[in-house]
Amino acid sequence: MQFKLFCGFLLSFNLAFGQGLEITRIDGTRISTHAIDSTVVHLMAAAKVSGLGLAIINHNRVVYEKTYGYKNIELGELLDTSTVLYGASLSKAVFTYLCLGLVQQGVLDLDKPLYQYLDKPLPEYPKYSDLAGDDRWKLITARMCLSHTTGFANWRFLAATTGKYDPTGKLVIYFTPGSQFAYSGEGYALLQMVIEKITGKDLEELAVNSIFQPIGMDRTSYIWQDRFETKYALGYDNDGKPLEKKKRKTPGAAGSMETTLADYAKFIQWIMQKKGLNREMYNIMLTPGVGIYSKVMFPTIGSDSTMENQGIGLSTGLGWGFLHTPYGKAFFKGGHDDGWEHYNINFPDKGTSLLLMTNSSNGESIFKELLEKLIGDTFTPWKWANYIPYKQNPL
Repeated sequence: MQFKLFCGFLLSFNLAFGQGLEITRIDGTRISTHAIDSTVVHLMAAAKVSGLGLAIINHNRVVYEKTYGYKNIELGELLDTSTVLYGASLSKAVFTYLCLGLVQQGVLDLDKPLYQYLDKPLPEYPKYSDLAGDDRWKLITARMCLSHTTGFANWRFLAATTGKYDPTGKLVIYFTPGSQFAYSGEGYALLQMVIEKITGKDLEELAVNSIFQPIGMDRTSYIWQDRFETKYALGYDNDGKPLEKKKRKTPGAAGSMETTLADYAKFIQWIMQKKGLNREMYNIMLTPGVGIYSKVMFPTIGSDSTMENQGIGLSTGLGWGFLHTPYGKAFFKGGHDDGWEHYNINFPDKGTSLLLMTNSSNGESIFKELLEKLIGDTFTPWKWANYIPYKQNPL
């Protein structure tokens, strides 16, 4: 497979723009696109990463966009910038932007208890019957859902303290809502239900009208579209074996989005240029909130606390994580599922962003080196995010 992947890397060099330029890192030093290519190709081959998409923003605009490797190894099909990839939790950043648009319109209040938008008590809805007897559900707001402070675990079907699959799991509030961070897709699912109730529209319709069409994200959707059938990527496990492609028909704010490298780079550029929302909404979205003291990103319920990330001020805000650097504040979001591993970090004071999208369960093992070498980011808390380098975690 290594020879086949190497050939694919060489061929995929044609699927790029920004070739021949130099990219400015956050410390002001520069790196040639040739050096970028060499670095990416070497790391992908060493860690057995099937395919990777890379976009870099300088001066708040996309200046480099390129793909490497395969979307389908078995068929010899190369990844390109318009190939549809499962976005996983990158979905959450898009949903956050959508919610703030509703706040700007006066449709949603970030601090109004969500149950006040509903026709009946939350536990009377079938998906939330487990909450009967614990009135703390009355405290949960949109702000808490977007900042992962609801008190819910990531998902009820994943054991709260281990993250392992537990089909009998119940929805539980583990701490007073708003008091601390615990990464939770359940919070996003709850807010999606409320927003669909108060607008009378489903998430896909809302996203198309307020985000995908205005930005020009023509190959992005919260549900599988027939037009994706002609060009999409498979995900690959640690051994390079293809995984079954899930074609979701129900939109999920926490992680159902399909997108492309080109489309998601447009979204990040839109955010960096502060388009679509007013200044107040951007200030709200890009302001750090509750500090994060867990040893790992998830599962965070029952995780030992640590001050290891105190120096970077690791915290959660609305839809994004935050950290402090000598080059100003940075905000970031990742996406993770079997066969899909992505990461985006943005340095607004420097006008610089990096977007990595991979269709490989080995993708995160090269993120640390890519961040450091391509843009000079030595601040991302890779241990907390479990981006264990392949050299330290033999595959």
